[in-house]
Amino acid sequence: MTLASTPSAGATWPSWVLLVATVLVSGLLIAGPALRRHYPVAWWLLLGFPVVAFRVTYTWRPLMAGCGLAVSRRPALTVVSGLVGNGAPPPQPRVPRRGLIRPTAGGFWLLVRLLPGQVPEDFVKAAPAMAEDWQVHAVRVTSWKPGLVRIAASMADPLASPRLSKQRGPGHLLRVVVGTLETGAAWVMDLRRIPHWLIVGATRSGKSTLINALVAGLAPQPAALVGIDCKGGMELSLYEPRLSALATNREQAVKLLVALVDLTLDRMTICRTARVRNIWGLPEKERPVPVVVIVDEIAELFLIASRNEKDEAHAAGTALIRLAQLGAALGVFLVVAGQRVGSDLGPGVTALRAQLGGRVCHRVADPGTAEMALGDLNPDALKAAQAITPEQAGTAVLASGDGWERARSHLTTEADAEAIAAEYAHLTPVLPELLDSAK
Repeated sequence: MTLASTPSAGATWPSWVLLVATVLVSGLLIAGPALRRHYPVAWWLLLGFPVVAFRVTYTWRPLMAGCGLAVSRRPALTVVSGLVGNGAPPPQPRVPRRGLIRPTAGGFWLLVRLLPGQVPEDFVKAAPAMAEDWQVHAVRVTSWKPGLVRIAASMADPLASPRLSKQRGPGHLLRVVVGTLETGAAWVMDLRRIPHWLIVGATRSGKSTLINALVAGLAPQPAALVGIDCKGGMELSLYEPRLSALATNREQAVKLLVALVDLTLDRMTICRTARVRNIWGLPEKERPVPVVVIVDEIAELFLIASRNEKDEAHAAGTALIRLAQLGAALGVFLVVAGQRVGSDLGPGVTALRAQLGGRVCHRVADPGTAEMALGDLNPDALKAAQAITPEQAGTAVLASGDGWERARSHLTTEADAEAIAAEYAHLTPVLPELLDSAK
């Protein structure tokens, strides 16, 4: 008598796993469009990234060969002789070895080890081909450390419709979220880390919107805001209720800048007496309030039409350079903005530029301004800034000693900034040293 065999648990287990996996994948595919619309990050991690990771893995070797990044394992003569003599297939070329493909909120990144004789610029040139082959929005290659490059890809342009919410409340002192980086992360201007900034941009490029976002973020904080707007105060007068001082012409600006230098020197004496190197080493109750000086349209301070104006321009430039040199440790920070900034404005502008470690370049009307803002930091950043079109208002290239990135500021209108300045007017510090300077 033959007994019917029953399937064992070990035999049915793979079938159940396959069935469950099939159901899950089918459900994700059906719900994919709705998931992508309402929860784009979840859609990317669950569906989009696995597909793209497979595509990168599958195309890696032919892509490297097509971009000239593969190296033959044998001299050409040896390969040919082997084919003729033995009928053997040619050896596969060596390709750069890549690391794990790691997902981000809107893309992925991986590390690649260079082959002998290769340099990072070889992969930078191949970035457009990678983006086309992998069907992603953009690929950016940066040097990671000697012998390694980092390849980062983004599936869509996060600057087209930034998703990050605006900062609410005071947040960290002198740290403001002003927009979104091209990686999808928050664009943070941290004056404690990079104390002085140069912001350039043509009319309707987004420069004023960025300043609005910065003022809106600083207004709730225990900091003094000081404005210098030599175009009669047309721009910065919107924030006047929250400003501790405002200069609206060059004569007032010179007086205000000199007063700020004196304030800085007084703080230096306080720190020396307390035997500390900066105001952050003082007890919190004894620490003077931080001062953020916003200069709109820097060219108006340096333009010269007469001998008297030459003296004023020289005095203004000297005071700004002294503030930039001394201010970071003593709680005085500079945000200098302008439509046009060039060496033709005088040697004072070039000397001041050297002290402004943070640079933001929107679309500009002349190459010289972009060169002044970014040329001394990174040539690639300069090329990216010159590629910004008039339709990309708010988009900018920001650079510092740490590198460069594309970013877009949050839309903060003049009405928004004016309302926020009025709302926090009661937080405006009174600085006696500056009261008579802007009159």
